Amino acid sequence: MISNPLSVKILKTRSDLEKFTSHEIIEVIRKSVKEKSRCSIALSGGETPKNVYRQMGLDAAMSHADWSRVHIFFCDERSVPPAHPDSNYGMADRVWFSRSAFPHENIHRIKGEIEPHSAAREYELEIKKYFGSNPVVFDFILLGVGEDGHTASLFPGSEAAAEKQALVSAVPVQSLNSWRVTMTFPVLNNARDIMILAAGSRKANVIQRILDASAPDLKLPAAGIRPGKGTVQWMIDEEAGSLLKDHSGILIKRISLTE
Repeated sequence: MISNPLSVKILKTRSDLEKFTSHEIIEVIRKSVKEKSRCSIALSGGETPKNVYRQMGLDAAMSHADWSRVHIFFCDERSVPPAHPDSNYGMADRVWFSRSAFPHENIHRIKGEIEPHSAAREYELEIKKYFGSNPVVFDFILLGVGEDGHTASLFPGSEAAAEKQALVSAVPVQSLNSWRVTMTFPVLNNARDIMILAAGSRKANVIQRILDASAPDLKLPAAGIRPGKGTVQWMIDEEAGSLLKDHSGILIKRISLTE
C-alpha cells in the first residue's frame, strides 16, 4: 500500500460529479488568484471533463471570475486542427471559453495541426516562457483515466510514460494510427493540486487497480500520478467506485448533493 492515503470523493451520479467538480475548480481558481494574483491550470479532454467544462460555461459564478489572471494550458492534445471534433482545445472552447469573457492570449493550446514533435517542442517552450525563471508548478491539473490505465496521453509501456526530463512529448498511438502530444510526469507531478476525474462502471476495475498499486507502474501510468509536494484527489461517481474498499491506502468520502 502507498504510505500517504489518497483522497477519493464519490458522488452518487455522473451529473452530481460534474456539478461538484465544476464548483471545486472554481474554488481553486478563486483561491489561487487571491493568494498569488494569478492561476495556472491544465485541462484534459474526454466526455466527463467536457460536461464539467460545459457546466462551468453555464455557471453564474464563473462570470465573476477575473479571467485576466487565469491562464489555461492543456495536458494533452490529439494531432488534429482546433476545429476538428477530436480537438481537446476545440471542445473546451465550444462549451466553455466561448461562453466566458476569456482573454484569448491567456489560453495556451497545443498546436495539433503541426508535426507532433515540433508541437511538443513549441509547447514546452510555451510553458517555460509562462513560468519564466520560476519552477514549472501548475496551480491545478485536471486529469482523466482510461480503461487501460492511461492518463493524459501517457499510455501503458510508452516512452513518454518513462520520460524523466522533457516536460512535453510526442506520442504515437499505434492502435489508432495517430499521434498525440502530452505533458509528462516531470510537470504533472510538480503541480500544487491534481484532480483525477472518472465516471461509469467501465472504469471501476482500473480505478481499483490504480488505487491498490504500491508503486508507479509503466503498465498502469495513472498510478504514477504521485506529486512530490502537491495534493492529488480522485473525483468519481458510484459506478466508477463500485469495487473500492476502505483500506489504509485510500481515504474515501461520499458526498451527497442536495437541491
